[in-house]
Amino acid sequence: MELTTRLRRNRASEGLRRMTSETRLNVANLVYPLFVHDGDGNEPVASMPGVERRSVKDLVRECREAFDLGIPAAAIFPVIDRAGKDSRGSHALSRDNLLFRALREVKVAVPELVLVADVALDPYTDHGHDGVLTKDGRGVDNDPTVEILCALAVMEAEAGADVVAPSDMMDGRVGAIRGALDASGRIDVCILAYAAKFASAYYGPFRDAVGSAQTAPISKATYQLDPANVREALREVELDEREGADLVMVKPAGPYLDVIRAVRERTKLPLAAYQVSGEYAQIHAAAQAGWLDYNQCRDESLMAIRRAGADLILTYFAREMAEKLNR
Repeated sequence: MELTTRLRRNRASEGLRRMTSETRLNVANLVYPLFVHDGDGNEPVASMPGVERRSVKDLVRECREAFDLGIPAAAIFPVIDRAGKDSRGSHALSRDNLLFRALREVKVAVPELVLVADVALDPYTDHGHDGVLTKDGRGVDNDPTVEILCALAVMEAEAGADVVAPSDMMDGRVGAIRGALDASGRIDVCILAYAAKFASAYYGPFRDAVGSAQTAPISKATYQLDPANVREALREVELDEREGADLVMVKPAGPYLDVIRAVRERTKLPLAAYQVSGEYAQIHAAAQAGWLDYNQCRDESLMAIRRAGADLILTYFAREMAEKLNR
């Protein structure tokens, strides 16, 4: 064959493939989600192999080790005892909130680690929704919820959060939180908006991990995005950017690569994507069944998210990927 162009030449060796790679995954692209509970020991999350609900002491140790591996940020999610939950999520604003204690202790031990704190009520409500319910119990009440979220964001910042991350999908919450932070003198605290958070079935293992399964017969589709809608997701991103978000996020990541790409092409803000619990669990489950190669599928899934345009990836694979990338 008389061919002047042979694309395989650039694929012929590991060195050439590395030299011509268009997308690179770096430890600095990783954010490490971690669960903390109020017990003395750690509890494994059955649906997320390798993931644990950590004691505050072990959370501090894990954060220190993650930072030493080069991971720049950790997102900390509290597991609140059932007795501490009520219909309004009152414990969210309690001074002895587990999350505030955890943030303070990690910040003292690892001051340069960027701490991300979710701003939502689902860990604290007995009905499992991200806000307070309407008087008739048939929906989530937007504006009263936003008022509570503003107070929660300020308290998280005071406890040591460098980034607050509203994940509730209430209308207007980014602008309101920005105003509350600024009024409290926390102009230095960033907002990472869960701008395009979809009503996804992939969140199941996370809800097991934090104990936020729904009990109220209300669909989260009333406030989270329809998985069919890209244009609506772009409107959400545009509004959050206009309201003062410093970073925006798409969640989930793997099933929504087209949304990540569309957002990347519309905003100049740093873009995060959350490789959620169901994405993590399915790779583990298929690998345990012998159907997929664990390491290769893990790496490919993360590279795909990065290739789609994400600057940051929240992933439960963060530590093991950092260990691999540092070799």
